[in-house]
Amino acid sequence: MGHKEKSEKSRKDKRLQEISLLRTIPYADHQRWWSKETIAVVTGGNRGIGFEISRQLADHGVTVILTSRDANVGVESIKVLQEGGLDVDCHQLDILDSSSVNEFGEWLKEKYGGLDILVNNAGVNSNMESDNATENARKCIETNYYGTKRMIEAMIPLMKPSAAGGRIVNVSSRLARINGKRNRIENEELREKLCDDESLSEEMIDEFINSFIQQVEDGSWKTGGWPQTYTDYSVSKLAVNTYTRYMARKFAERPEGEKIYINCYCPGWVKTALTGYAGSVTVEQGADTGVWIALVPDQEITGKFFAERREIHF
Repeated sequence: MGHKEKSEKSRKDKRLQEISLLRTIPYADHQRWWSKETIAVVTGGNRGIGFEISRQLADHGVTVILTSRDANVGVESIKVLQEGGLDVDCHQLDILDSSSVNEFGEWLKEKYGGLDILVNNAGVNSNMESDNATENARKCIETNYYGTKRMIEAMIPLMKPSAAGGRIVNVSSRLARINGKRNRIENEELREKLCDDESLSEEMIDEFINSFIQQVEDGSWKTGGWPQTYTDYSVSKLAVNTYTRYMARKFAERPEGEKIYINCYCPGWVKTALTGYAGSVTVEQGADTGVWIALVPDQEITGKFFAERREIHF
C-alpha cells in the first residue's frame, strides 16, 4: 500500500470512528419529529445492511416494517429484533413482481394507514468479478433500478401527510458517480446529459439503460464509455442516482404538509453477502448514514447523495 492509499485509509478510519461516536449521542426531544406511530418500510430487510437499518430505526423508536422475498425468513428475522424489545413487523415482498408490490401496499394501508419512511435497500450485485453477461446485466438493472422505481411509485400515494415530510432513502454506491475519480462515465455526451438537472426525465434514464443493455448484447460495452469496474451494478446504481435527482425535482412541487424528501447514500464496501463478505466496513457503519438521512430533523434535504454522513457529488 502506497503513501496515498495509507493516507486515504487513515482518513476514512478516523471518519468512521467519529461516526461511531455520533451514534452514541441520542437525539434531543426537540429534534425527534418521529414517534412510535412513525412507520418505516425497509426492503430487503431480512439480512445485511437492510436488517441493520431496520434495527437502528427501531432502536430510535420508529415502528419498522421489514420486507423479505421469503416470508418465513422475514418472520425469523424480526424474532431477533422483537426479542430485543423493538417494534418491528414483516411482510413478504418481491420488488420485481408488481402484484407483490401492490399486495404489500394494500396490507400496509389496511394495517398501518400508510408509511412515513421508505428505505429502498433490496438489490443484487451479480457482477462480483468481470462477468458482464446479458442475463446478469438485465437482472441487476431490473432489480436495482426498476425494482426501486416500482416501490417508489407504489408508496407515494401511501406516504402520510406530515410537517416533517415523507422520507425516501435509496441505497446506492460511489461506484456510480458520474465524475468519480475512478469508474467514471467516459462517454462525454452522456456525462453532460446526466449532469444537467433540468433535462433529466424517466425517458432519458430508460434511454441510457437500454443503450447499455444493447451494447452488452452486441459486445461493444467496453468501448461505450461505461464504468469498467462492476459495470452492470454501477450502471444500475447510476440509474438510481439519476432517478433520485429527477424525483426530488418532482416532489418539490408538492404542497406543504405533503412534501417528500428523497436522497441516496453509499454504505461503503460492507461485509455482507452482496460483497461476498469481502468488505472493509461493518454493517453497523454501513447502515448509519441511511438511518441518519431518514431521521434528519428540521432540514429539508432532498436530491442529494451521501456517504459517511457527508454530502458527496453525484
